[in-house]
Amino acid sequence: MRRTALLVAGVLLVAGCSSGQQAAQNRQGQSGFVSGNGNVSTFAAGDRKAAPELTGKTLDGKTWTLSEQTGKVVVLNVWGSWCPPCRKEAPELVAASKELGSGVQFIGLNTRDLDPAPAKKFVQEFGVPFPSIYDPNGKALLRFRGQISPKAIPTTLVIDKDGKVAGRVVGEVTKQTLLGMVKDAG
Repeated sequence: MRRTALLVAGVLLVAGCSSGQQAAQNRQGQSGFVSGNGNVSTFAAGDRKAAPELTGKTLDGKTWTLSEQTGKVVVLNVWGSWCPPCRKEAPELVAASKELGSGVQFIGLNTRDLDPAPAKKFVQEFGVPFPSIYDPNGKALLRFRGQISPKAIPTTLVIDKDGKVAGRVVGEVTKQTLLGMVKDAG
C-alpha cells in the first residue's frame, strides 16, 4: 500500500498542474513542468541578493530592461499560456497592478510558448495591462538560476528599488499576497 501511495505521489508530481490529453495539448511538449504550491519567501533587506540583468523584446516588440527600473519596485511574473495556474492567477496580477499603479513596474516573462500567438491571446483574454518579455527558449529565465526554478511555473519575484530580490512566490500568487510583498519591499 505504501509503495502504491509513493508511486501515485510521484506520478502527480511529474504531471505538475495539468493532466491527460488536454495537458499535452496545452503544454506544447513542455516536459518536466512542475507547478509550485504557492510558497511565499521574503528576504530581509540585508539578506537580499541582486536580481540578474534582464532585458528582452516584449510581446509587442519593444525592448524592456530591468536595470532601467532602478528606483521602482518591480513585480516579475514568469508564466506560459499553456499553464493552468497562470490562467488562474492572471486576474489577481491584473488587479494588483491596477491597484498599485505606476509606482510599481509589473513585467511578465513569458516562457516556453514556442509561438507568440497563444501568449498574445492570453494577454488580450485577461486584459493584462503590463508588458511581457517573450522568452520561448527560456534563456532569460535561466539567468535567475537559484532564485527561480526553471520548472516551477508560475513564479513571481518582487524586486526592490535597488534591484534586489525582496520576495518570491512559487506557484499561484494572489492580489493580497502581492500587495503585502510590495509594501514590505518598498
